[in-house]
Amino acid sequence: MGNSPQGFPMAPLRVAALTVCSLVCFAANSLLCRAALGRGLVDPATFTFVRIGSGAAALWVGTLALRRSPPSGGNLASALTLFLYAAAFSLAYVRIEAGVGALLLFGAVQLTMVGWTALRGTRPRPLQVAGILAASAGLGWLALPGATAPDPLGAALMLVAGAAWGVYTLRGRPGRDPLAATAHDFLLAAPLAAVFGAAFARGSWSAAGLGLAAASGVLASGGGYTLWFAVVPALGPIRAAAVQLGVPVLAGLGATALLGEQLTPRIAAAGVAILLGIGLTLRR
Repeated sequence: MGNSPQGFPMAPLRVAALTVCSLVCFAANSLLCRAALGRGLVDPATFTFVRIGSGAAALWVGTLALRRSPPSGGNLASALTLFLYAAAFSLAYVRIEAGVGALLLFGAVQLTMVGWTALRGTRPRPLQVAGILAASAGLGWLALPGATAPDPLGAALMLVAGAAWGVYTLRGRPGRDPLAATAHDFLLAAPLAAVFGAAFARGSWSAAGLGLAAASGVLASGGGYTLWFAVVPALGPIRAAAVQLGVPVLAGLGATALLGEQLTPRIAAAGVAILLGIGLTLRR
C-alpha cells in the first residue's frame, strides 16, 4: 500500500486507477501534438506556448476553486525542465510519428529515472535490471539507422524531451500538494513558453491547431500531470519509470486507429521488448 502526497495511505486500487488515467493522458498528449503538428495545423513554438499557457490558466483556476489559495510548491528548476520537455516534444513531433515518438520519449524517461536513482544508492533488483536491459535493447534497436528508423534529429529531440520529463518526475517530491505544485510549475514555465513562442513562431496556425494545443494543455497535461504526481510517491521512482513505458503501446494503438500511422514490424518488436521490460521491472 502506498502513501498519498499528504502522507495518508493510498489504496492499491486507487493507485492503479490513477496510474492508468495518467498514462492515458500521456498517450493523448502524443496523439494531440502529432495531430496538430504532423498536419501543419500549428507550428511547434505556438503549440508549446498555447499548451503551457492554457494548462497554467486551467490549473490556476482549479487550485483557487478547490484549495481556496493560489498555486504554490513549485520552483523555477522544475519549471525549466517542464518547459524543456514541452519545447523539445513539440519540435520532435514535426519530424516523427506519434507511436515511435512515444517509444523514444518514455524509453528515455526510464533510463533517466532508473539511472539517477541507482546513482543515489537505490539499486534495482536483478529482475528489475533484466527489465531495464530488455527495454533499453528495444529502444536501441528502434534508434538504429535503417529504412524504418525515425528521423535522427526528431529522435534526438524526443530523447531530450524524455530526459527532461524524467528529471521533472523525479523532482515531484512527496509531501507537496500535486495540484497546487503542478499549477505553480506551469505558471513559472508560461513566461518561458511565451518567449519561445515570440521568438520562433512562424504565424502558421489554425483554429483547429490551437484547439488541439489547448486540449493538450488543459486536459492531457494539466489534468494528467496532477494525477501522475499524486501517485508517484506511492509507486516509487523505479516503478514510476517502468509503468510509463506502457504509454507507447497506448499511443501506438491510438496513432494507428486515429491518425492512420503504420505499425511496422520494427516498431512492434521494439514495443514488445519494452513491455517485457516493464513486466520484469514491476515483478516483486
